[in-house]
Amino acid sequence: MTDLSSRIESLWEQRDSLDPSDPTVVATVHEAIDLLDTGAARVAEIGPDGEVIVHQWLKLAILLLFKTAKMDTIEVGPFEYADKIPLKTDYAAHGVRVVPGASARWGSHQAPGVVMMPSYVNIGAYVGANTMVDTWATVGSCAQIGANVHLSGGVGIGGVLEPPMASPVIVEDDAFIGSRAMVTNGARVGRGAVLGSGVILNDSIPVIDAETGEELSRGVVPPWCVTVLATRPREFAGGTFGLPCALVIKRLAEGERHDKAALNDVLRTHGIAL
Repeated sequence: MTDLSSRIESLWEQRDSLDPSDPTVVATVHEAIDLLDTGAARVAEIGPDGEVIVHQWLKLAILLLFKTAKMDTIEVGPFEYADKIPLKTDYAAHGVRVVPGASARWGSHQAPGVVMMPSYVNIGAYVGANTMVDTWATVGSCAQIGANVHLSGGVGIGGVLEPPMASPVIVEDDAFIGSRAMVTNGARVGRGAVLGSGVILNDSIPVIDAETGEELSRGVVPPWCVTVLATRPREFAGGTFGLPCALVIKRLAEGERHDKAALNDVLRTHGIAL
């Protein structure tokens, strides 16, 4: 892929003078997008040291696609769309179940066993094997969702294309994201973690340990824990107000599967629903 990444970076440097109809330019960009579509390449991944590695050139390829692609009418049964990026097809051949009302753009990847209820997956996103994208959940551009993840109804996974070096949202394997939770701005959910309903997580939200009161991070939920929405008091001229935080209320055993009834029992102890 080194040669392709170099060609994409070269095109990016010339982006203001590119001819969007040049077949060589179009073929180069499409070659990169096809890698994303098939899962042969990913915008971001977790390195051996646990840090997120962003492959910036693939983001540049997506931006170049928007620059070179032309608007077109897309017909899907009785539905009509007008866009630059075609929708994915041939789900059954790839072992992906897609319920009517769901859609994913070319350049996103869904591994075998993925189930998409009426939902949306944007370009550059990766959805791992056997993950459920539940009703009205959205997976934004370049977000990286692991295997055996459950994105509950209405979950919003934010996307990021610019700046190209910015880290996308990462949800690691075996995580459970509760209904209407919002994970944005390069936030990261560790393996096996549970986010309760309505949790707001981004790179400015403190993640706090309920047992110690210690701030563990900003926007990074540790592996194998249960985390809920909470507030922390802050003084302003007009009074004391609660600003959002994510509160770790329980540690799970590594490899512990998410039993919804058991999780609800844990959360009910604190007056919270999953």
